Amino acid sequence: MTTLPANNPAGADVILRTEGLSKQFMGFHAVRNVSLAIRRHSVHALIGPNGAGKTTCFNLLTTSIPASAGRIHYNGRDITRSDPASVAASGMVRSFQISAVFGHMSVLDNVRVALQRRAGGTFAFWRSDKVLDRHTPRARELLASVHLERYELHSAADLSYGRKRALELATTLALEPELILLDEPMAGLGHEDIGPVTRLIAEVARQRTVLMVEHNMKVVAELCDRITVLQAGEVLAEGSYEEVSNDARVREAYVGGGAHG
Repeated sequence: MTTLPANNPAGADVILRTEGLSKQFMGFHAVRNVSLAIRRHSVHALIGPNGAGKTTCFNLLTTSIPASAGRIHYNGRDITRSDPASVAASGMVRSFQISAVFGHMSVLDNVRVALQRRAGGTFAFWRSDKVLDRHTPRARELLASVHLERYELHSAADLSYGRKRALELATTLALEPELILLDEPMAGLGHEDIGPVTRLIAEVARQRTVLMVEHNMKVVAELCDRITVLQAGEVLAEGSYEEVSNDARVREAYVGGGAHG
């Protein structure tokens, strides 16, 4: 687990803050009055039973959908009415938005393309080897950071599912994010891949902030400094893993809600 300085008080050095964040769909409150404070260089999880509003909350934070009420502040700037591209360019990146793997391309080219996107390139430019070649050294550094250097010439389609997740992390890192939103990073992984991907996220989090939605409570316990529990679109509890796992309201929410969702 990453650690915060012992003298870091609640609310100190907050990279992302929401105040009364809410979203209604045809009168239904998917998210209601959610206030978050995500500390810089921490790993923070959003958890909750099915229908808790976790995905909607992520969509609000990245401004993929507009908030009905409330404010979102990123690095001290109000981004509530910003567009998703501007939010991503400012350093807050949701993993699946940017890091789709192109199966027909090599592992190295996937990362070089991501670096070219960061540089402002278009699909037309990607066809030029000369343009992509300038990104090769950095692409190899990123592949080494996720332990994929041995596979740089392999087709991305031929990677195992766990290694594809590692490649997605590399392409996300190519955008130089300060804050990474990981939406269910363990979804679909086999048991043998969970440990390696968990370790990769821990490595990534040493120099960045991570906000994640995750169902695997063992992973949450291992990775996360702080956890916010949502139920029916509202904050039910918040604290360390030990605090929330011992909260009777949280246990009841999961028992009543069935499977983790």
